[in-house]
Amino acid sequence: MKTLDFMKARGIALVLSIVLVLASIGSVAVQGLNLGLDFTGGTLLEVKYQQPVALEGITDTLEDAGYRDVTVQNFGSETDVLVRMSEAFRDDLGNEVLGVLQQQLPEDNEIRLERSEFVGSQVGEELRDEGGLALLMALAVVMIYVAVRFQFKFSVGAVAALFHDVIIVVGLFSLFQWEFDLNVLAALLAVIGYSLNDTIVVSDRIRENFRILRRGGAIDVINESLNQTLGRTLMTSLTTALVLFALMVFGGEMIHGFAVALMIGVLVGTYSSIYVAANILLLMKISREDLMPPELEEVDDRP
Repeated sequence: MKTLDFMKARGIALVLSIVLVLASIGSVAVQGLNLGLDFTGGTLLEVKYQQPVALEGITDTLEDAGYRDVTVQNFGSETDVLVRMSEAFRDDLGNEVLGVLQQQLPEDNEIRLERSEFVGSQVGEELRDEGGLALLMALAVVMIYVAVRFQFKFSVGAVAALFHDVIIVVGLFSLFQWEFDLNVLAALLAVIGYSLNDTIVVSDRIRENFRILRRGGAIDVINESLNQTLGRTLMTSLTTALVLFALMVFGGEMIHGFAVALMIGVLVGTYSSIYVAANILLLMKISREDLMPPELEEVDDRP
């Protein structure tokens, strides 16, 4: 089987990664994130139809009427619909929305308001802060674990790969102004776990090959290691991507952001485990001496 020379393109990959990370940071700094109602607050309405209706039609009707950031989903059954919007809560808002929706219904269908309540942003803000702290703690714990399990240079590569993946996912959500809610925040934590698992597998093989292979330099050893783990990496990424694609298409609007964020994370994480973590090792001049077990000193028991 032909051995692919992954590291031949390490210079291009390094430039690409730097550009993507800087563009992502720039987009977040300039445009910010399109925060969902979990963070900003708004109004939640539950309505019940006599007959099922298309959710897209409800969304279009409310947006045409001037309501902002409308999210519509079924709630329990096809006739129960949950409507969330960033409109400030007021006592007559529920009946006002009900009247707008009723005008678009045929005569043989009816609608009634089940509940109308305010969605506060305080809990979402607390979860946002705690989620951001969890991301930082995860990166710190990963660095310590990899440094103890492998070697310090591997820990720098692993954390750089995780930082790279998370920043790019957040940057794309900022660039395209996709809604960023608690589901997306949860997906970022899942991306860290997925990317770390892939990076650990590659790092373990690199370490073993440095100890086993007696010929070739660091580039040759890393290329050989990447080729040996390539099949496992592609199969894992492909099967995960197929599940996430199904969630994106059939999972509904509520889980769509989670699936999109995790799909991007899987693709970028597969790339980073090959070109970011391994590239960092070469930049830090990894060598066999770094990974060889320390020799035990002989103890002279003679009197």
